[in-house]
Amino acid sequence: MADLHPYLDAAAAHPDFKREVLAFIGGGSAERIELQGYAPRVKVERVLTQLFSAHPDLAVERIAVRARSGCSDFTGELVAYTTGAEHRFEFTWCCAWRAEQEGWRDCFGFWDQQRAAREFGWDCFKTWVPARADALQS
Repeated sequence: MADLHPYLDAAAAHPDFKREVLAFIGGGSAERIELQGYAPRVKVERVLTQLFSAHPDLAVERIAVRARSGCSDFTGELVAYTTGAEHRFEFTWCCAWRAEQEGWRDCFGFWDQQRAAREFGWDCFKTWVPARADALQS
């Protein structure tokens, strides 16, 4: 969790959301984090770190994540809710892709996804695309 802290601390996110992020990452529950389907906490942490790193100015109050988790990847959509708007991001985190980019192979000749995940942690995003921001209806 060491990577998350500086980005979370610097983020304009709501203080209650920040507290719930820390609780969630620590194994607790969080009402402001909605998961649609199964998502390992470590992969949600990586997506949150990317959100706070790429968009520290967003005053995020809550999020929803709809994604598919594979062995080497985590692909889906994150919706960050702020006062009066929702911000959508399509993403693919993939340590096998990162290993390929670095030219790292394991002893069997496969892309060394374990090394990439270990050395790059959250920073294995093949894609992080703002999909759109929508005004919320009152």
